[in-house]
Amino acid sequence: MLHPLAVELQRRWRRIFKALAAGNDVAPSQRLRTEGIMEALLLTGDTGEAEINQLMDDCFRECYGTDLQQSFGADWQQFYPFPQIPAVMNRAPVYPSIGD
Repeated sequence: MLHPLAVELQRRWRRIFKALAAGNDVAPSQRLRTEGIMEALLLTGDTGEAEINQLMDDCFRECYGTDLQQSFGADWQQFYPFPQIPAVMNRAPVYPSIGD
């Protein structure tokens, strides 16, 4: 059985990743609060960093159809050290405002 904080994390990760996958923005406060819960779960001693990252990867895969390593590279955890969430928006489309 998952720790109640892990259940809440999964809910928040899904909300964040679904919004980003749909091309919507996510408020920094939402991401930062979720990262705080990740750290709190680690501090309980019931769940390790690798397990928390795996839970996040499962939610990411559910929303994007690919895992974190495929999306950000094998060293993604060096660029996004625990407890950072690799939550990035898709690039906005850019249209020229003047003709060539």
